[in-house]
Amino acid sequence: MSVATYDDRACVLGEGPLWHPERGQLFWFDIMGKRLLTRSEDGATDWTFDRHVSAAGWVDRDTLLVASETDLFRFDLGTGAQEHVAPLEEGNAVTRSNDGRADPFGGFWIGTMGKNAEAGAGALYRFYRGEVVQLRDGITIPNATCFAPDVRHAFFADTAEHIVWRIPLDAEGWPDGDWEVWLDHRESGINPDGAVVDAEGGFWCAEWGGARVGRYDVEGNLVDEVALDVPQPTCPAFGGSDMRTLYVTSARQGLPSDAMDGAPRSGMTLCVAAPVRGQPEHRVIL
Repeated sequence: MSVATYDDRACVLGEGPLWHPERGQLFWFDIMGKRLLTRSEDGATDWTFDRHVSAAGWVDRDTLLVASETDLFRFDLGTGAQEHVAPLEEGNAVTRSNDGRADPFGGFWIGTMGKNAEAGAGALYRFYRGEVVQLRDGITIPNATCFAPDVRHAFFADTAEHIVWRIPLDAEGWPDGDWEVWLDHRESGINPDGAVVDAEGGFWCAEWGGARVGRYDVEGNLVDEVALDVPQPTCPAFGGSDMRTLYVTSARQGLPSDAMDGAPRSGMTLCVAAPVRGQPEHRVIL
């Protein structure tokens, strides 16, 4: 697969790519730069905030629900106006938000972590119909939040644990039963970062430090991969008019100068034609 540069603005920590299905437009974040970025036929645009921002879901054509280090807020793409929706560890100066995604039931899952990746400092939450509920605590680096096409399972990873869980869901999208260790990378040392599930149920996971996005089948077997020339891919997202373009954000955070010399696209957002279609991102219901 030939990997192209979609956007050459280098993020310190690119994350949270979201293909807006009504706008036909990709949005993503530079967490350390406190920025939301996008591209359209009019060119490149970005917005800067006074706090870390990391993930979003779409509410309607002109509105995103954005996760910051202190809250969830409505963001108007036309005016730049912000409206507080719900607090998110607002009294905890140690943590910030990280990976998140809307679920098939109109909810929004969001993980938090220590700003210096302090062990166990974070948690996983679900925002649903106006309320934020904690699903799990003791998380170090929350990632890989995504949902199976059958809407019966969610996936979630703690990168620091090298584990991806598969989580059964009830009829309203709440965890229902034991969390199954689905991908266990503790022996290999693979670092599961952001992930997305395609329309066939394939799990596409960016592997931090591994310079690739791996595709795993429904049984958890590695069946395909996209090799990248950036060592720290962070999260994939499907988009494009036919949902067959795979976008991948990346990071340059922590890379020494000699590594940057060998991987100059680090921090940029890349794209590649995928062999399967992705699922459209779900709408958040406020």
